[in-house]
Amino acid sequence: MIDEKLKAVERRFEDINTALCDPDIMGDMDGYKKLMRELKHLTPVVEKFREYKAALKNIEGAEELLNAHGLEKDMKELALEELELSKVQSGQNLEELKVLLLPRDPNDDKNVIIEIRGGAGGEESALFAYVLYRMYSMYAEVKGWRTELLYSNDTELGGFKEVSFMVEGEGAYSRFKFESGVHRVQRVPETESQGRIHTSTVTVAVLPEAEEVEIDINPADLQIDTFRSSGAGGQHINKTESAIRITHLPTGTVVECQDERSQHKNKDKAMKILRSRILEAEREKQSEQIAGARKSQVGTGDRSERIRTYNYPQGRVSDHRIGLTLYKIEAVLNGDLDEVVDALITADTAEKLSSADEESAVRN
Repeated sequence: MIDEKLKAVERRFEDINTALCDPDIMGDMDGYKKLMRELKHLTPVVEKFREYKAALKNIEGAEELLNAHGLEKDMKELALEELELSKVQSGQNLEELKVLLLPRDPNDDKNVIIEIRGGAGGEESALFAYVLYRMYSMYAEVKGWRTELLYSNDTELGGFKEVSFMVEGEGAYSRFKFESGVHRVQRVPETESQGRIHTSTVTVAVLPEAEEVEIDINPADLQIDTFRSSGAGGQHINKTESAIRITHLPTGTVVECQDERSQHKNKDKAMKILRSRILEAEREKQSEQIAGARKSQVGTGDRSERIRTYNYPQGRVSDHRIGLTLYKIEAVLNGDLDEVVDALITADTAEKLSSADEESAVRN
């Protein structure tokens, strides 16, 4: 079964390489880019498949040699060594191919819009919302991705009641998508005179950026209001009606943007957020219909689900979905997120492999 899939992938790989040499394809920039993206995803599968086939060929050659009459002792030992090494290699190749053949999340390569909102805990929650915004911004910088602030509702102490920003870079969604949920912080607030530890929460939503072709929004379904910017301060606050509020009437989705001086720029940013929210709502609806009650090992990604705790007194970061605890809170909050993200991706892959094996067992 897996061999047939791999052969089909290899055929498609070869067909794309042939098509890319066609002058008509080369003249169609959109079509060319689409084929190049597909080729990029197929290449590691085909390379690993060819390694697997080479290992199988080595096994066959070693077995033929061992079955030959009059084989000298030294040659026999070499053939046995080659046989064992090739068996191990083919087994490793096969396991890696199973992972590579798992269905890809079509959003993995997209830019993301991250929305952070203060939850329980008042001003302390808003201050931690800023800490998370800084953490994600620093992580994006480490990855070489660009960030753009889309909307913020500041507090006087420098926190965020709410902040939305975009991260632009290939693979951004694949690294950020497990951050959706409730983040809990346990620390002594600066305003606490008696040194008591407070617990606050912040919600994070991660949305793949929706392109205009993916979501068709009828202008007649939009109610667009302008108003004067408001916030904790700034030279431009309350001077012109450049802030935008867009209401998508069919879904009741409301988006505000007031960070730019230009009404036009605020509208563009608000529409980016609106498209992504509507697309994400549709995606979640489809996922629920397909998956039913099944939940993945790393959680549902629901904003109501507590996914992680940041405990300052103990210097601890704990991800509750996979039982991971790291005593490096300062490094994590300074953007060193790879160890957490890699563990979440590994757990998600393991869950998908387990589900694929169960489905295969049922079919057989």
